[in-house]
Amino acid sequence: MQNAKIRLYVDQPLRAAQSVPLSRDQAHYLFGVMRLGVGAQVLLFNGVDGEWLADVVEAGKRGGVLSCVQQTRGLQMPPDLWLLFAPIKKARTDFIVEKAAEMGARRIVPVQTEFTNAGRVQQARLQAHAVEAAEQCGGTYVPEVAELVRLERALADLGARRVMFCDEALVGAQDLATLPQGSDPWAILIGPEGGFSDRERARLHEMDRAHAVSLGPRILRADTAAVAALTVWQQLFGDWT
Repeated sequence: MQNAKIRLYVDQPLRAAQSVPLSRDQAHYLFGVMRLGVGAQVLLFNGVDGEWLADVVEAGKRGGVLSCVQQTRGLQMPPDLWLLFAPIKKARTDFIVEKAAEMGARRIVPVQTEFTNAGRVQQARLQAHAVEAAEQCGGTYVPEVAELVRLERALADLGARRVMFCDEALVGAQDLATLPQGSDPWAILIGPEGGFSDRERARLHEMDRAHAVSLGPRILRADTAAVAALTVWQQLFGDWT
């Protein structure tokens, strides 16, 4: 009977009887922090092969080995949704990445706008936050966190993807119902704490596949706006319906 409660992301293939060596940090977490030993069970996923139940067959302070027993769930891909956001303070940027991973974004793209305060992001650290969020929320897929890019480049990279951009200038407008229905891939764009510049707003309004929306009668903080926008999109087009 499965008794595993701990989920762990690994970057090795997962299949029946597959041995999975652990890194020093993973071994410390499982055996030092969680106090697991040989014979314990762990749930593994790698973003490709679904979720697998694995037995601990070797446990040490600096390493260990797990062995896959059986698949418990297949790969569950999130909707084809990207989140583009302007980085803010470190802890709140971490929050945005964590919640985007939990709420079903497939790709997370930090963007540099004219009023973005943060000049750089630590992509590896943000990717680690996405992994931790997937481990904790039961996901089998980990969204990619891209490097910081300028807004113009991010918009050019969208191709035919539709963009729901949350425009603070539209506070109070009731326009969510006007978003086009269908199965098109989407991106959500959240601006910086200072809002979009007039030039950026004009550029977005000129885009055929960009749709400006209001998130209600109050101006939301950037991290709150990201969660609100993801919730609205999931209810309209995503896998919550």
